[in-house]
Amino acid sequence: MSKQSFLADQGPGATLAAIRDTGPLVQNITNFVAMDLAANLLLSVGASPAMAHAGEEVEEFVTLASALTINTGTFTSDWLEAAVAAAAQAVATGTPWVLDPVGCGATKFRLANASRLAKMRPTIIRGNASEIAALSGASAQDSGGKGVDSTLAADAVLEQARRLALNSGAVVAVTGEVDLVTDGDAVLRVANGHMLLTRVTAAGCALTALTGAAAAVCKDPMRAARDALVIMGVAGERAAAVARGPGSFRVALLDALYNLESAQLDEEARLP
Repeated sequence: MSKQSFLADQGPGATLAAIRDTGPLVQNITNFVAMDLAANLLLSVGASPAMAHAGEEVEEFVTLASALTINTGTFTSDWLEAAVAAAAQAVATGTPWVLDPVGCGATKFRLANASRLAKMRPTIIRGNASEIAALSGASAQDSGGKGVDSTLAADAVLEQARRLALNSGAVVAVTGEVDLVTDGDAVLRVANGHMLLTRVTAAGCALTALTGAAAAVCKDPMRAARDALVIMGVAGERAAAVARGPGSFRVALLDALYNLESAQLDEEARLP
């Protein structure tokens, strides 16, 4: 039987409840900047994080995990080979896995790493608009990247996201002022969120970890990607209401995730 739960077609609150009920183990091959926030975010929503990227153990960890996330932000060649082995094991065991191609348009090394992994049947690819544009094959000039940050809106790269989804077989989630999710055909949008999410380093990387938790309990990766965006967006709005700046926002975000109730999540979700 698949490691994924089978949820009825309900709102995002059902996904949050399923994460808390099952406590999925999410293995994260993520960057040094993101490890702390990603692990604490997963704990805040009721999932179990594992930060395991050593080549000697990644395949064994995949067999234990309910989902795998791979974030290419601070890769070395050794990390890349470990990630490739983990992704192959995930595909072999039917474990959903999420690719986060951090800053993939910035350098040839980053783009080559992300492109190699994108060919390994990820369940979901999650990135900002510039990362998705670069991974889809757009030129550096057209992808609009600034290091690991994006200068494009999500809808500006809708066609590139669709192309990437069709070429990779993955659902593609693009973050922006209004987020979008596509499988190459259908498109879902999420309008929740707050600009302070862009002022806390690794918030996007932590969202990838959350997407892994959602994929662990959702049969439908479109829904998993959408619901993770809603959970993060609503929590970001709640945190911003009490924060005085990025520092207090980071703490408030974890508290908001911990205290978020499923019924409230469904009420506050904005799905245009």
